[in-house]
Amino acid sequence: MPPVAPQPALVEPRLRHLDGVVREVSVPPFAAPVSSGSLADIPFDNAREAPAEAVLSRKGDDGRWRDVSAAEFAEEVLAVAKGLIAEGLAPGDRLAIMARTTYEWTLLDFAGWAAGLVTVPVYPTSSAYQTRWILQDSGAVALAVETVALAASLGPERDRMPDLEHLWSFEKGDVRRLAELGRNGDVSDAEVAGRRAELGPDSVATLIYTSGTTGRPKGCVLTHGNFFAEVDNAIELLHPVFKSVSKAPASTLLFLPLSHVFGRMVAVGCLRARVRLGHAPSIQTEDLLGDLAGFRPTFLLAIPYVLEKVFNTGRATAEKMGRASSFDRAARIAVRYGEAVEARQHGTGPGPTFGLRMARALYDPLVYRRIRAALGGKVRYAICGGSPLGRRLAAFYAGAGIEIFEGYGLTETTAAATVTPPLKPRLGTVGWPLPGTRVRIADDGEVLLAGGQVFGGYWDGQAGRVVPERGEWFATGDIGALDADGYLSITGRKKDILITTGGKNVAPAPLEDWLRAHPLVGQCMVVGDDRPYITALLTLEADGIAHWCRMKKKAHTGPGLVDDADLRETLQRAVDEANKLVSRAESIRRFAVLPVDFTEESGHLTPSLKLKRDAIERDFAEEIEGLYGHAR
Repeated sequence: MPPVAPQPALVEPRLRHLDGVVREVSVPPFAAPVSSGSLADIPFDNAREAPAEAVLSRKGDDGRWRDVSAAEFAEEVLAVAKGLIAEGLAPGDRLAIMARTTYEWTLLDFAGWAAGLVTVPVYPTSSAYQTRWILQDSGAVALAVETVALAASLGPERDRMPDLEHLWSFEKGDVRRLAELGRNGDVSDAEVAGRRAELGPDSVATLIYTSGTTGRPKGCVLTHGNFFAEVDNAIELLHPVFKSVSKAPASTLLFLPLSHVFGRMVAVGCLRARVRLGHAPSIQTEDLLGDLAGFRPTFLLAIPYVLEKVFNTGRATAEKMGRASSFDRAARIAVRYGEAVEARQHGTGPGPTFGLRMARALYDPLVYRRIRAALGGKVRYAICGGSPLGRRLAAFYAGAGIEIFEGYGLTETTAAATVTPPLKPRLGTVGWPLPGTRVRIADDGEVLLAGGQVFGGYWDGQAGRVVPERGEWFATGDIGALDADGYLSITGRKKDILITTGGKNVAPAPLEDWLRAHPLVGQCMVVGDDRPYITALLTLEADGIAHWCRMKKKAHTGPGLVDDADLRETLQRAVDEANKLVSRAESIRRFAVLPVDFTEESGHLTPSLKLKRDAIERDFAEEIEGLYGHAR
């Protein structure tokens, strides 16, 4: 059992004002910069310091989870690294990994680093063309895929990748074969140790290709030092998450893609902090709930969609049981409780009243415990990113007993650049800068970032080198604002700002995020650039609409449902609520309900579930024109 670690003191941010407004905020680092070594050392350091400690868990064919000790993982990393070397991979070679979130993914990541390689994640949902582009641009000499079908999907593109010398499959047992080759071959432990010794904080660790809402993805070059700056400060800041503050050791079940920097950062952080890590490859509701119940994590890495789904499923279940009003009252109490706790932490209120505490205690076994049970039963913290969660839902989860640490970052910043500070959250914001990070708001509202986790540049595939980013600050392309205490709020993407013919600038994100949280709405895209007023395209959430049809005794759930008067009335009320967030000029005047959803497969979402606005506007041009008629 790891010892209980003391909570580090919360450091207030340093603020810089311009014309009475906070324009820059910084927090000093909590962890000293790493001056030597690399991520490749983590498994071996763990094995030396705590060989018997469980650092991972693997789910067996029987459905049971088996712990993997630090010593076992280091031995496996060493064996696979030696196997990679035996196959002829040289220091600096690029090893691509194309798989869902699995144990083998993390094993190959660390084995690749131990062999002196640069790993390149590829989304398993990528098309053959996208995969070929990433492999060509990165110059990958080896690709490890999860399934034989993924390997076969490369099809004719395979001949257009002359640099790709190796194609391995988890399903065919190639990772086990690499380990056996390493254990039984001629490569010595000293060879791996020598390659590790050549790596330092400035060495390239990975090329992560941004999914991109338009155009070809670009390879972000992240170093070992970028990851250390990110995870070491996150571990110290998010003390209750990564360190034991009770008798229960910290653990998490990772189900978000390791191809995305968010999931990758947490996997590295867990190994660094020796937090027990499990992998869940399927995010289908039944599969994921089963894995959560079996693993029972203490914290989760999530995107708002997952937390919205859990809330909406709980509400639908209560409605089915005839207890919708009870659930709604419990939700209101949880929100009030979460907001009262926040006020006490900021010194602006006394905290929950006696009556509110009693009401929360009443609903805990009836509602809140069921919400926690859906996440495995032991979850007390969730790190949420990808898009804004919203104040209302963050307050609900806080009141239900799950503290949300909301963050903001990009691939170029090795995930989080800001995060909710423990003991002093501000609901509805993305918090303060991660320790060691600076945030500035440019004159046009763009968020600028600087810190040790900010990348050095993009990959130039033709030259086979990094093209350095120029300047002290990295321009994110996001629009945001700092409040009087230095908390950051993100209001949208700079390039997504809509300008109506009346000259009104409209940030679509707040409206879209609010409507997407509705149980009947799958996706929402706000429209209005160079048009007289704001409109929206809505898609329907399959589970939510099926439940609604059952409750309303609607016989049809097909395309004709989009014209159902009761449905449109319900959605209109949701739009009216969203419009309360903005001025009249920014409000949604009309909306269309689409008979299909926006998906990655349809080409309307990126792998990280961001809207491809140009593609949506092109494919649904007729529906958009119908919302305006001749009003131009």
